[in-house]
Amino acid sequence: MRAIGKAFVSLLTSLGLCLYSLGGVGGELRRTMIERPAGERMRNVRIQSRERAGAASPAPSPAALSAAQAELHPAAVFPDMDVLESAGSALGGAQEEEVLETTIEGGMRIRNETAYWVDAAQILSDGPGLTLPADGPQILIIHTHASEAYTQAGLDRYSPSDTARTEDTQFNVVRIGDELTDILSAAGLGVIHDRGIYDYPSYTGSYARSGQAVEQMLESCPTIRIVLDIHRDALGSEGVVYKTMAEEEGSVASQVMLLVGTDESGLPHPGWRGNLALAMYLQNAVNSSYPTLMRPVALVPQRYNQQLAPGSLLIEVGSSGNTLREALAAIRLFGSAAAPALAALVEEESREEA
Repeated sequence: MRAIGKAFVSLLTSLGLCLYSLGGVGGELRRTMIERPAGERMRNVRIQSRERAGAASPAPSPAALSAAQAELHPAAVFPDMDVLESAGSALGGAQEEEVLETTIEGGMRIRNETAYWVDAAQILSDGPGLTLPADGPQILIIHTHASEAYTQAGLDRYSPSDTARTEDTQFNVVRIGDELTDILSAAGLGVIHDRGIYDYPSYTGSYARSGQAVEQMLESCPTIRIVLDIHRDALGSEGVVYKTMAEEEGSVASQVMLLVGTDESGLPHPGWRGNLALAMYLQNAVNSSYPTLMRPVALVPQRYNQQLAPGSLLIEVGSSGNTLREALAAIRLFGSAAAPALAALVEEESREEA
């Protein structure tokens, strides 16, 4: 309950900060709040902006209710990819299982786990169909499973809260979100990074908790157009753990995957095609610079809170077999290509004013 309470405080703080961002409060106070968070009270929220960078549904059917339950247990999404959650897994510290490298060919392909027919080339040709406003935060970064961590290696050691999980934000996926926040902000984009932990101490219900956070943030910050939920994957079976590796010269990096949810589970999600369009737009931008970094875009039946906002994506950075350094290298490559592509979506008049 202590961790849930911290997340709630974090959410209230982020809402307050967003109101400061949109309300025109004195610049010096705003810069102080952004750049030097005041300890425990604000430790789980970061807001970065261009200023700092320089520039009524029917009742669900029983089937839908079942789908809703499944949505809270993402291990069921890829039945051919065993999610390594057991305490006996090597990924929490003991190296009993073999870790093997794998590079998954991605390019501009869609791994379609649904019955929907989609045309990747046509989607790419049509474009993302989304623009970013001139003022206020444009992008929200959040972590439904913030405690997800990586294989311990070198100086990157942590006290696990569970297998390959830790509340220490220097070693879990919140660290990956910090890195992406810096990269996008440097490109002149307004970013809010919610660093709250929504999957600990209870993993069940993570999506319900993070969904409430997203809804409240969107209500307070109506300028947000993109929501990025950053995770790390887990791949393996029968005593073997796989680490995804890009084959980019001069970089030892994991791979990255964009995941798009749909309404095939029976739950309403009318905007999923728009999310897929954004995913293909970013996939193309990154693939053009780093051809082996991206795994295929995953299209799945569950929504994963992506019905809450246009431009909602889930990003898997590496897997539990990867090290933190490999995941950080991957998000830097991803960000360096995705940032200018996202900046190009800023409304024309805002670019002229900048």
